[in-house]
Amino acid sequence: MSEIKPKRPEWGARTTPRLQGNEHWWPDQLTLNILHQKHPDSNPFGSDFSYADAFAEIDVDELSADVDALMTDSQEWWPADWGHYGPFFIRMSWHAAGTYRALDGRGGGGTGAQRFAPLNSWPDNGNLDKARRLLWPIKQKYGEKISWADLMVFAGNRALETMGFRTFGFGFGRSDIWAPEDDIYWGPETEWLSTEDERYTGSFEDGNRVLDNPLAAVQMGLIYVNPEGPNGVPDAMKSAQDVRETFARMGMNDRETVALTVGGHTFGKMHGRGKAEAVGEPPEAAKIHQQGFGWANKNETGLGEYTVTSGLEGAWTPTPTKWDNSYLETIFAHEWEVKKSPAGANQWEPVEVKEGYWVPDAHVEGKKNPPVMTAADMAMITDPDYLKISKEFHENPDVLADEFARAWYKLLHRDMGPRDRYLGPQVPDEILIWQDPVPEHEGPLVNDDQIAKLKKQIADSDLTAKQLVGTAWASACTYRQTDHRGGANGARIRLKPQASWDVNKKAGVAEVIDRLERIKNDSDANISLADMIVLGGSVGVEMAAKAAGHDIKVPFTPGRTDASQDMTEVDTHAYLEPKHDAFRNYLQQQTTSIPSEHLMVDRAFLLNLSVPQMTALLGGMRAIGANAGDNKDGILTDRPGQLTNDFFVNLVDMGTVWEPTDENEDRFEGRKRASGEKKWTATRVDLIYGSNSQLRAIAEEFAAAGGEENMLGHFVKGWVKVMENDRFDLHR
Repeated sequence: MSEIKPKRPEWGARTTPRLQGNEHWWPDQLTLNILHQKHPDSNPFGSDFSYADAFAEIDVDELSADVDALMTDSQEWWPADWGHYGPFFIRMSWHAAGTYRALDGRGGGGTGAQRFAPLNSWPDNGNLDKARRLLWPIKQKYGEKISWADLMVFAGNRALETMGFRTFGFGFGRSDIWAPEDDIYWGPETEWLSTEDERYTGSFEDGNRVLDNPLAAVQMGLIYVNPEGPNGVPDAMKSAQDVRETFARMGMNDRETVALTVGGHTFGKMHGRGKAEAVGEPPEAAKIHQQGFGWANKNETGLGEYTVTSGLEGAWTPTPTKWDNSYLETIFAHEWEVKKSPAGANQWEPVEVKEGYWVPDAHVEGKKNPPVMTAADMAMITDPDYLKISKEFHENPDVLADEFARAWYKLLHRDMGPRDRYLGPQVPDEILIWQDPVPEHEGPLVNDDQIAKLKKQIADSDLTAKQLVGTAWASACTYRQTDHRGGANGARIRLKPQASWDVNKKAGVAEVIDRLERIKNDSDANISLADMIVLGGSVGVEMAAKAAGHDIKVPFTPGRTDASQDMTEVDTHAYLEPKHDAFRNYLQQQTTSIPSEHLMVDRAFLLNLSVPQMTALLGGMRAIGANAGDNKDGILTDRPGQLTNDFFVNLVDMGTVWEPTDENEDRFEGRKRASGEKKWTATRVDLIYGSNSQLRAIAEEFAAAGGEENMLGHFVKGWVKVMENDRFDLHR
């Protein structure tokens, strides 16, 4: 037989070898990539760079003037609609901030993530690569003094101002990331805009359509809802259901939802004047010579009047670059019907356009077009609750202006956390409840002598290391670096809803808080309960270390204050509940199908921990016995209450054989290899430290000679980080 030779590529062709990484060969393997994303060497400005310090050198008035001038500086390579880029920049800012979801704090405009995949290539972000390139001269001028994250969001805010709207204010302070956030779960689909409803259970028909947690958008590649209607079907009432659910998952109520829809759609237009198939690949799939530009359009010039983005075509109002009440005037003045755009998309147009409502074309002088609406727009006058609010705003334009200003401000800043993180001269004085306010500290801070006295009183009480460590952890572990919410400051662990959380009841934190509060009240020290809880945790760690023969001091920095119930937005604080906490071996039943070891890594990421810190904290807290309730799983030591490396020593001991005790392999028994005698019980998050090769490598070092000192160092660093994550005054 003759040899069959592979076909040779044509001259000039390029082939890309597909490197098969570990995730290809072992798709169920636990990955720790998310904990390595913030390596200090990844920042081009260096590990010591402070964005707050760099921003302090900027002249915000000059920056504002530069952005304002850009609004009407139309470029030949991407012409501005009606000669004004304002609506384009509003869309860019909205889509940067609008990915935020309240359930896990992910998304939002706070990191400049729209520059990277997948967001830079989502169908819903079509042509926003041009908006970012338009901003490049300004970014180039100011360099490190202004982040992309701030600049992209600020541009939309200034756009509103240049078109006659008075915004609520603006806070800078968003630092850039330098790599994609690969580990965010955006949905289960394997294709963009899938209509298979893979992220839903139930249906519209049975009235029980529920979106998977923690998702907010209705389809892969969308920011909110499908503008044509659910799965492209132009049904306004069903669209209203989608709108209400997805905006609620952003932390918005009905009034805020209507205000954002009305206010945002007062400006600009949609683009679909051409065939959708004429549009090329998104930026991540574009050819190398296109230099990161995506969606190349072969429809005539592909620019201006030939632009295709969403596929819908037209403006909502006859005055698309001016703040007024024309959106509501237009939608209430007409009877609407479904029509097809030139790109074949479903949109709503007036049955008959009334005088005064024809829209001047964005690029063709003298041409007039009918106003258009999406299914989501029609939901504002079809759903009874939305209709009531829309009528109120129609009759009271000043109320609409105030509601839109506040909702827009919330949209842009929701993922920034407390107001203390905001920078710049445009931050409004009013503090809003969704910013999780805490009182200013009054009077002198507690001094070193008073701290020493309080620590002795705590140590001499009958509170154990387990109780003190468990309570401090419960207070601080609610922090999420995704949106900078939660944490120990404010002592909200004693307030609704935290006081009634299952994990806090099981941990018995109420009794500990009561004892600490009595010690505080009997003292002459000016110290908050929030500080007392954290100080108690420090005492607990030191007690446990001393019992194991280690004399250590856990750093403690006072300055926390106590929030009131009136300062706490109960509904959204419910999203902070730790329904899984590997560090306390706690997992609520039937809350998720995600394996607990993956939830552990996610929790460590939210707490901004490194892999060694995560490992040391989990093993150390097992040794202290800090599990929630009476759970003995993972307490791999004969001397609980002491901060030792016993967890690691006994986990990697080859004299123990482990077997699952349930079908799901969630719990295990460890028996002596020689005798079969039962020795330990454990969960998946315990055994993963012996099973996963990367985690075992660290576990073995902690179990080796000298490893206990090594582990203790990482434990203390990780502990202090968790206690101080929300102390933005310490690490701005």
